[in-house]
Amino acid sequence: MERRIPWLWIGVAAALLLVPTSAGRLLLDVIGGLTLTLLLLPLLAGGVALIGWQIVRRRLRTCPSCGFASLGTEVCPACGSPFTSGDGSEAAPEPSGPFFWGSGSDREIDARDVTINVDAVDVEASASGEMGGRGGDGS
Repeated sequence: MERRIPWLWIGVAAALLLVPTSAGRLLLDVIGGLTLTLLLLPLLAGGVALIGWQIVRRRLRTCPSCGFASLGTEVCPACGSPFTSGDGSEAAPEPSGPFFWGSGSDREIDARDVTINVDAVDVEASASGEMGGRGGDGS
């Protein structure tokens, strides 16, 4: 048996949306809130996932022998070698790179802690003394 189309309920819903009553405004607000929630839910989930990944990444320990990364163990599950005390398990060092995207390795040199010596060289005097190079004579 064929099911009939519920014209009565469609008419009631259309009247609520078209007639400016408080029930129509409430229905539009609920529909708008649900739509906004559905649109922003992926962005919210992505933000929570990014923060969760950063927390997990800080707790990962890399084995100095084989390079296997694990969470919260004193001995490497892959090769059995113990993690060293300087691996960052007790006190994590501050990352030298950017907070979210830096590699955070301890072997990087922080540019704020080094001195760079620069020697000033007169370009025109050094270019005229060279025979075959970048002189302005086209050679």
